[in-house]
Amino acid sequence: MSAGRRTGDGNGHRLVLFDIDGTLIWTGGAGSRAMTRAFRERCGIDNGLAGIAVPGRTDTIILSDVFARHGLAADGEAVPRLLATYFRCLSEELSALAPGFGPLPGVVALLDALALQPSVTIALLTGNHSLGARLKLERFGLHHYFALGAFGEDSADRNDLVPVALERARALGTPEVAPHNVVVVGDTPLDVACGRAHRSRTMAVATGGFPAEELRRAGADLVVPTLEGTEGLVQWIVRGEVDG
Repeated sequence: MSAGRRTGDGNGHRLVLFDIDGTLIWTGGAGSRAMTRAFRERCGIDNGLAGIAVPGRTDTIILSDVFARHGLAADGEAVPRLLATYFRCLSEELSALAPGFGPLPGVVALLDALALQPSVTIALLTGNHSLGARLKLERFGLHHYFALGAFGEDSADRNDLVPVALERARALGTPEVAPHNVVVVGDTPLDVACGRAHRSRTMAVATGGFPAEELRRAGADLVVPTLEGTEGLVQWIVRGEVDG
């Protein structure tokens, strides 16, 4: 566990915002395969995601980039139809996954522990479309942990999603949360940048495609190899304390 410099307010309510792919679950690229299939079926494009950056980005901007690269008009029913095909393909890809995919190490124990904390609300902050997020989390029995979230269709820019999550938390009756008591948990430098843009604390986990050193360079307040070590992570989230 690599400590960061900032701590939260030990008396405030926490909003902990989890990324999905590479942070909560590992699907071996099921989403990318499903989107590639959708572009092939709907647009006749093979390898539609080739050369398109995916990790940490929203579905909205990924789709926009693919449409633009291939000179496709993203108007009328083009995007909704593409998304409907994508969700069908995603469901099929998730159903076909072999044993060994699913929640990453420590995830279930951490979510269970945080759900018992009266001063913590857990939510999603993900580039996935909300239906894609639901399909992925339901496949592995994690969806019930999350009553709210901010998703890829809410904004093309991931950095816009923290205020969305805060507003939805307030609408559900969550106590007011100060910016430094929001904790963004993710596995990419873009997750870290999203938290830092709003003066939120950031916990980066090296279970996706980015090594710990790169996540440290991105400015994460805490970098961990996995989400194991539940007690220490809960302490950092709830008490605002940093391990040495």
